[in-house]
Amino acid sequence: MTTEAPEKKAEPKKEEESFFGVFLHNLWSANTVVVTLLSILLALIIGAVLIVVSDSDVLATFSYFTARPSDALTASWDLISHAYADLFKGAIFDPAAVQAWFSGSGDWKTALNPLSETLTYAAPLVFTGLAVALAFRGGLFNIGAQGQAVIGCVTAGVAGFAIGLPPVIHLIVALAAGVIGGALWGFVPGLLKARTGAHEVITTIMLNYTATLFLGWLILQNGVQDPDRTDAVSKTIDSTAGLPALPAPLRVHLGIVLAVLATAGVAWLINRSSFGFELRAVGVNPPAAKTAGMSVARTYITLMVVAGGLAGLGGAVQVLGTADRLTGQVAGNIGFDGLLVALLGRNKPWGVLFAAMLYGGLRAGGNLMQVDVGVSLELVTVLQALIVIFIAAPALVKSIFQLRDARTARLGASMAKGW
Repeated sequence: MTTEAPEKKAEPKKEEESFFGVFLHNLWSANTVVVTLLSILLALIIGAVLIVVSDSDVLATFSYFTARPSDALTASWDLISHAYADLFKGAIFDPAAVQAWFSGSGDWKTALNPLSETLTYAAPLVFTGLAVALAFRGGLFNIGAQGQAVIGCVTAGVAGFAIGLPPVIHLIVALAAGVIGGALWGFVPGLLKARTGAHEVITTIMLNYTATLFLGWLILQNGVQDPDRTDAVSKTIDSTAGLPALPAPLRVHLGIVLAVLATAGVAWLINRSSFGFELRAVGVNPPAAKTAGMSVARTYITLMVVAGGLAGLGGAVQVLGTADRLTGQVAGNIGFDGLLVALLGRNKPWGVLFAAMLYGGLRAGGNLMQVDVGVSLELVTVLQALIVIFIAAPALVKSIFQLRDARTARLGASMAKGW
């Protein structure tokens, strides 16, 4: 007598979620894009409150809010909308100027001027942001981008007025001088880190002060200081060493093209090259990388040299493209701003590029806000800081907006299979 095993009932197949289902889920999930956009939104909301609080006329309408709330709400809305409209007009384009261009009553230079200002401010920030991001991917915190950019300004500026060369060659030599100057300034903390274990944060901060003081001393020396000036200003950089730019009043120059090329180069270096693999391995686990046969010391030195060269190129772009001579503040804060740009771009090359564009737009639009509405530039700095704070704390943004966990892997699989 044979007994047959009972047939197992086939379990119903779990229906796979469609591409659109996963996509809609990710629209309100804690992925990088959503967190970044919501961080910007939160910063703008808090900025709107600060704009209202800082305006005495609008605050006066709140003194009788219970009697006529519409006055306070209308005044607040008018001020906020006007301020943020100016931010847009100053950073991207002014619709009235574009309309005047197309109608023939205006010119293309006026229409493109806001975008030109944004790109001009963004160009050096791309290089300093890449310098910070590249070092961070290798496990180093390069706070010395400011000093490296200052030295890049010095070497590029001196090469720009002290050497007489034909136009194209002169520009290449000046840019190369900026790269070499920044690379040498990055080599010092890299060597100290590799040989003595000196923390790069301490050494780069000290070198920032050294670079600034060196610049202040240099521009007062004979042969560097402008003989026709009594203040701390260098000779004018030769036009043959200047970066080609669009006609005045537009200020955007070739530096923005170099910034895009540098971004592509750093992205390839990190993701496609053998050195990029080594620096990522060292950044994640130095002892394991050493066990695998990688030279951690050599990686640290090379990494800081490359990062310093990028920051130095940013300084060169600043002095050869925007300024025409060396001054005590020629580099501004492009190194420190590059640190925030790298954080905003999540230390990814293309993220750094777009973050620099955002910072450049805030700076360009902030100038118009200050002139037209009376909003101080310090408020724009607060907006920048708030964006970075929220992006650096994704758990806070996720909690405020009750975001779901991202399902990027399933979304990627759905896209690979097709719709």
